[in-house]
Amino acid sequence: MASNPMVTYICKRTVVSTKPVQPRKRHSLSVLDRVMGENHLKMVYYLKDTTTPNKYYKPGEITKMLRESISETLTFFPIITGRLVKEEDGRTWMIKCNDAGVRMVEARAQGSVDEWLSNVDREREMKLVHWEEMFHKPYFWSTFYVQLTEFEGGGVAIGLSCYHLLADPVCATMFIKAWADIAFLGKMQHPPFFHPLPIPKLIHNPSRLPHISKTNDLIEHYKATIINNSVATVDQNVELTSHVATLSFSFTSSMVQSCMAMAQTGSTQMQASPFEVLSGLFWLCLSEVKKEGDGLVDMSICLDARKALGLDSGFFGNCMVHNRVQCSSHEPPSISSLPSVVASIREAAGEITNSNSVMGLIEWLRCKDLYNDDADQKESPSPINHGNCEMVCIGLDGVDPYSARFEDGLAPIRVSTYVEPVGEKWQVLILPAPLASTGGGYQSGQLDRVVMVTIPKEFVGSLCRNELIRNLCPDIVMGMNDVVSSPNCRIAV
Repeated sequence: MASNPMVTYICKRTVVSTKPVQPRKRHSLSVLDRVMGENHLKMVYYLKDTTTPNKYYKPGEITKMLRESISETLTFFPIITGRLVKEEDGRTWMIKCNDAGVRMVEARAQGSVDEWLSNVDREREMKLVHWEEMFHKPYFWSTFYVQLTEFEGGGVAIGLSCYHLLADPVCATMFIKAWADIAFLGKMQHPPFFHPLPIPKLIHNPSRLPHISKTNDLIEHYKATIINNSVATVDQNVELTSHVATLSFSFTSSMVQSCMAMAQTGSTQMQASPFEVLSGLFWLCLSEVKKEGDGLVDMSICLDARKALGLDSGFFGNCMVHNRVQCSSHEPPSISSLPSVVASIREAAGEITNSNSVMGLIEWLRCKDLYNDDADQKESPSPINHGNCEMVCIGLDGVDPYSARFEDGLAPIRVSTYVEPVGEKWQVLILPAPLASTGGGYQSGQLDRVVMVTIPKEFVGSLCRNELIRNLCPDIVMGMNDVVSSPNCRIAV
């Protein structure tokens, strides 16, 4: 395999489960799975021994341990080792659980994990996660990839990539946690559940569909993705990826509290959530950067709907739901606008956490499939790549990637997440942050957050110099190589 000056790729192999899968086992995909069929996920976990920093591992020792434990973990995730086949209708995908395995890449990197993180950017981080586009024969294509990169100076990176059709970021985090439990404890603490989404009361009269589409904001947003399906193609989006940069901003608890205070108004005593205030903050900042003060860009949000659907936290499948944020404010973006935009975000988020709204969306998507007679129909267009919104903000701060302890002391110190391809949409992901006092770990209820912003490179300098960002002074923990000289930004070293 090809190498670069920092990373040497050693080998690529196929890893299978330790126990055979039940013969003829298949897994159908839900309507929420199928709308994400244009996208894939990439995650990078940086691990190091936080209790014994000078602990010595022989070259390849950690990789061997992780390779053996993932085989046992895959026994409990048969769809991960399966392959895509078409349903009987010939239009939609399903998973044949044939234990064909996942592709694993093993690599070595120069320096230590801390040295790598001190100078990491999007381009370098992508060298730690392996991905292959779908083959012309999907049956031979792995939908999940794992890359294990050992750092010569200590530490390891786990790069996970997968087809969004099969899993959302919550599922990917769940899989890594299960893998860590088996590696460290010898058993999973929270097994996954593979069952269908709740089945709504289907409306079998297609004449009712126009009526349904007017009663739910979620449906209206997904409907727009279908109408605008011709705006961009996946090939175009892939090409655009090389022109974007990703910056990671680290917000301490006090910074988030300052945002929450700024979002308060005398007319309401309801405290905004970290997701609401940070998505509102970056909505204002990116609008000012992109439109130069001429109003807000159109934005959608994406949140986990498992609770709204009454699903167990271990449900394995797509449950991230999108909704467009409606804001009536036409004022130039400024900090005084924060309360109104946060209120709009809270209203849009309320639709995603409302069980009737989400069930209505599922019913509409099912009916759309039921009454579509087009034999050449492709998977539904993704709400990330299509629709009429210029920006999407994804809330992942409800998951805990830092609880994935693979060995006594071997735990994540930083986690990055990407939803690809980004295309022309500006993308903001809000993630939990590790505890600064330990360099890792996470406590439920803490307010610290990491915000990953993916935008065209030409706007990076303007964002870092934005007054709203500078006033809060978050550390820029990834992407400084792409930042135009900005002396007033705090820089993490």
